[in-house]
Amino acid sequence: MFLELPDVLTADELARLRTLALTARFADGRASSPHSTVKNNLQIDHADAAYRESSKLMAMALQRSEPFRNFAYPRIMAPPMLAKYIPGMNYGVHSDAAFMALGERPLRSDLSCTLFIAPPETYQGGELSITLGTATMAFKAPAGAAVVYPSNTLHEVKPVTAGERLVGLTFIESMIPDPACRDMLYHLDEIAALEGFNMSWDNRTRLQYVRNNLRRIWGESE
Repeated sequence: MFLELPDVLTADELARLRTLALTARFADGRASSPHSTVKNNLQIDHADAAYRESSKLMAMALQRSEPFRNFAYPRIMAPPMLAKYIPGMNYGVHSDAAFMALGERPLRSDLSCTLFIAPPETYQGGELSITLGTATMAFKAPAGAAVVYPSNTLHEVKPVTAGERLVGLTFIESMIPDPACRDMLYHLDEIAALEGFNMSWDNRTRLQYVRNNLRRIWGESE
């Protein structure tokens, strides 16, 4: 299941991220995936002060998004990082690593998230293409939007042919690791939010009982 989120980043946050990207050092993206033969992009240098500021800004934007929290059930989120693609760059078909080094223990990547920073009209190509069975979905969202998708899917970034694609990337370990369980909880929570006050109090309480106990059964707290 995918979630498209409009306006995760404000206009001021977008302006600041673009300013930081203009002066920040970017390194070969293969530094974080040295054995990849399909990765051809640039990622912000983690030793650059702009990395810390930009990462904090993007993390705060996602954390304040209630739809993001309701969809992802985030337990741990990797510090978001800026990535850019100039003409000739792309990221071929791949799936994200199952575990990523983060502090004292690895993060399990249940969900991946792309934050769109460059306006889509400023670059050509660069669509995020995600495979779902025999079909593919392509995303090239407005600046400030985000898309959250399962990390185990095959996906790619199509070649950029003009302009510059600037995005933010992060990975989320969910408190509900099973994607089917997480999807069902998301729909139950949506029903509760949309229809809860139309139900009798008894039925609303029963729905809450089911939601809370499914979280207990399916969830991880540590």
